Amino acid sequence: MTKLVARIKILPSESEADIDSVPKMLTESLPEGFKLIEHTKEPIAFGLYSVIADFTLDDSEGQMDLLEESIRKIEAVGEIEVINVSRQSVKIK
Repeated sequence: MTKLVARIKILPSESEADIDSVPKMLTESLPEGFKLIEHTKEPIAFGLYSVIADFTLDDSEGQMDLLEESIRKIEAVGEIEVINVSRQSVKIK
């Protein structure tokens, strides 16, 4: 089955949220078949940061919804924005 890579911007739920702990919580809470392959911390404004994370998932119906649900369940996560989705063989810039 084809694998996809989804790049998602994860914004904090509040200004005091521990955004540094989000990647570890993601790794522990992702459903089977999903994998966090890379993440970076990106400044938003005035000391606020977001996490840009790349995930692998199967190219089948409902997988993206399941990934988004599992990310939103994390306490420190406010909003998420899907930046890009492509096949795993394509390098996202």
